[in-house]
Formats: sequence, C-alpha cells, structure tokens
Amino acid sequence: MTTATKTKMTLVQAVNDSLKCAMRADDSVLVLGEDVGPKGGVFLATDGLTAEFGEERCFDTPLSEDGIIGVGIGMAMNGMKPVCEIQFQDFIFPAFDQIVSEAAKMRYRSGGQYTVPMVIRTPYGGGIRGGLYHSQSGEAYFCHTPGLKVVVPSNPYDAKGLLAAAIADPDPVLFLEPKALYRSSKMEVPDEEYIIPLSKVATVIDGDELVVFCYGAMVPVCTKAAERVKESRGASIRVVDLRTLMPLDEEAVLDAIRECGRVVTVHEAPRFCGFGAEISALAAEHAIEYLEAPVKRVTGFDTPFPNTLEHYYMPDTRRVVDAIEEALDF
Repeated sequence: MTTATKTKMTLVQAVNDSLKCAMRADDSVLVLGEDVGPKGGVFLATDGLTAEFGEERCFDTPLSEDGIIGVGIGMAMNGMKPVCEIQFQDFIFPAFDQIVSEAAKMRYRSGGQYTVPMVIRTPYGGGIRGGLYHSQSGEAYFCHTPGLKVVVPSNPYDAKGLLAAAIADPDPVLFLEPKALYRSSKMEVPDEEYIIPLSKVATVIDGDELVVFCYGAMVPVCTKAAERVKESRGASIRVVDLRTLMPLDEEAVLDAIRECGRVVTVHEAPRFCGFGAEISALAAEHAIEYLEAPVKRVTGFDTPFPNTLEHYYMPDTRRVVDAIEEALDF
C-alpha cells in the first residue's frame, strides 16, 4: 500500500493544482478568461495550463465579462465543463444577468433537459489595498439566486478539494477565492485529486460557550480571536467555517447554535443584507429558545470599500474579540 504524497502549497497554488488535476482527468474541462493563457492570470492561478494543455483548453478572451460567461454557458450546455475566470469579483457585474438569469435558471426553464456544469472562479475581498474597485465582497448578491451554488475556501487544502467538487457539479458554481489568503500561508495538500463535498461546514476550533460563523479571509481572523479569548478568560469558543454559502449546511449551523447558545457572525462584506443576517434569521426562526444573548455581527461598513482606511474597514481580531466578549457578558 503506497502512501499518498503531499506538497506544501499556498491557496493560489492549490487552485492551480486542482485545475491541472481536473484537466488531466477529463478532456471536457477547459479554462477561459482574461489573461488566463500564457500569462497565467493576474495572480498566476492558471500558470502553466496553456503550456501543458494547449490554447484550445486554456485560452484568453476579450475583455468582456458577459462574453466570457455567455460562452461558458453555451459550452456547458453542449457537453463541456468550462471554468471561467473573472479577473476580479468587482468586475463580474457586466455578466450578472448571464449568471443569475441564464446559468442559474437553465435547469428549471428547460425542465431538466439542459444543465450548466460550469464554474466561475473569481478573487474577492480586501487585503491587498486594491481600493473600491478591486476589494469588494459581493457574495450576498449571488446567494439570493436559486440554482446557483456559492463556495468560498479559506485554506489551500479546502481550495483544492472544493474546486474539484465544483468542477464535478452538474450545476453552475460561483467559486470565490479570498485574494488576501492567496499567498498568506502554506499547508500540506495531497498531490492526487480529491473532493470535499459542497454544502458541508468545517469546525476549525471546537467549543461550547459561543460559536463564530465565518468564511474566506475571516476564518484566520476569527481563529485568532477565539484563541485570544480562551487565553484571556478561559472561554470555550467554537469557530465554524461555512465553506459553502449556498446551499448552506443549515442543519449543522443550527446544531452549533443550539449547542453553544451564543452566536457571532463575521464577514468583510457590508453589514446591511450581508450573509450574517441570514445566520441571524436562522437562529431567530429555528433556535431562539436556545439563545442566551443577541446574535452579534462583525462586518464591513455600509460604505464603498476605502483605500487608505482598508485596515479599519475590514474586520480584525480586536473587533471579533469585542463581539465575542459582549455576547459572553450579556
């Protein structure tokens, strides 16, 4: 029996490796987008794909987001498995109608005759001082769309396995990659292809006095906050990485709420109608008798994403610690 080999990878390297594994295993998988070809993408997520698989399977497109997604939909409906890259999530909105009105609804409108097995990869969020046009977190727009899956990895291991699952899925998946974590750390990742099922949360730290729900770049922030609260007051804080926002693993979320009784939600998107509001609503509708304190939300602010004040806009360890302590002291 041979032991599976592993390689230390950053998150962006894990994305690249997942694409290579999928393309080697299935000739119908191809990659398209702006600068994804010989250049390898603005973050090098597609580095080496054109060299290995040729320009017919990894190719540059015009600067037209609606064109990229529209072509991807046509390919997916005709037996291919396209992985479309939108260079920054901020620029996905010219393709919004193609995503929410066409890709997400095709299975329903055709009575199951057609499906759209495509993945839309895009870097999202702050952390690189990109200012208001390169730092937005628009996940809530898409979570409001039935028929569309929304996935957000927070580490290299999950990134590879979740992307493999997204490519294998018969329906469209929006795969949001937290650019702040692209090269922030490394971890061992299996060299062979593997799948992490969608719509399954991951418990990063176990605890029973309060649960923090988070995803993407907020996972390491919340992990540090939980550790700091444990050191300062001995509190047992659970940190749950949601990983798939839509369809959400509601059963696991509610189990954590009932077991802990106190809840903090964290995301860097603006507060109003942010994803944390959905967690709050779930708690109020299905677990209110278990709550020992109001649900606390730690989020970005309801303003355009700032440049010089990025460090103030994005939730940090201090803000999460404050929310945890307020809930514990209620």
